[in-house]
Amino acid sequence: MSDLLIRPVEPQDHDQWARLFRGYREFYELEPSDDVVERVWGWLHDPAAEVFAFVAERDGRLVGLAHYRRFLRPSAGATGIYLDDLFTDAGARGAGVGRALVLRIADLAAGEGASVVRWITAEDNARARRLYDSVATATPWVTYDLRPGGE
Repeated sequence: MSDLLIRPVEPQDHDQWARLFRGYREFYELEPSDDVVERVWGWLHDPAAEVFAFVAERDGRLVGLAHYRRFLRPSAGATGIYLDDLFTDAGARGAGVGRALVLRIADLAAGEGASVVRWITAEDNARARRLYDSVATATPWVTYDLRPGGE
């Protein structure tokens, strides 16, 4: 793993990051959308936005990404880090890329004094859950989505 570099995303990463992010969206069967890709890219480089990214680079090629953001935890009086998106290029899966990205976020959280790193995944995402079960504790909490204006 010494040939794997985990670092913040940089402006020159656009094309490789976009390839990975499109792969992430395809994996989760989201409608293809260049507008979404470009909007998220803009957020990553907007100092006023709340989302950040680490990328995994091997031999000059991006092989993984992790999008994250900080959140306030009123019940704990603390700050947490939410891992929004984690994706590893198909050709690099099983080589520790996802683990390295998660652990880099854990290091960031520890350095900032955050109380938790939190994320969700699909219940049937068995491969990712094997990784997640090895580094974190599954919670008993159930997630809900409410569409504003919807019923």
